[in-house]
Amino acid sequence: MNYLPKKLNATAIIAVFAYQLVFPQFSYASVLDNFISQDSILAIVNSPQAIIFDASSVELSTKLPVSTLRKAHRKVQVSVTAYSSTPDQTDSTPFTTANGSQVRDGIVATNFLPFGTKVRIPELFGDKVFSVEDRMNARYYYKIDVWLPTYEAAKNFGIRYVEVEVF
Repeated sequence: MNYLPKKLNATAIIAVFAYQLVFPQFSYASVLDNFISQDSILAIVNSPQAIIFDASSVELSTKLPVSTLRKAHRKVQVSVTAYSSTPDQTDSTPFTTANGSQVRDGIVATNFLPFGTKVRIPELFGDKVFSVEDRMNARYYYKIDVWLPTYEAAKNFGIRYVEVEVF
């Protein structure tokens, strides 16, 4: 939802910045800094007429933090297999996971962890992080199934007993 009006005039912008100078403990101007670049601010201040502001054309100046490798909460030894999106390996909707998302790289199926749990299988995939978004047949409890795009890749993966890091 965009909270900025479609038209901003130079007087309103200058008033916000003047307020920031007088009352620095209140950070209203920093909110505008996230939506308006410095060049746009100079254009507003130097222009006596009202301007039309299109938020979709302005890049945000804030950046998301970069995630670092986290330490695993626990490590478990489980058998890891692979599956692909074929009806004989899944159900009648092979491209939809048990939690309703579409299959993609980085999905695993397991019954012993809740949906959304992040796991890493360092011995097989290095630092790649997988998300639990699918389930297996109820008879397979303590096992992880990695989604692969082709039936041949899943079949060639085989069964491997490795350590899995759970986050």
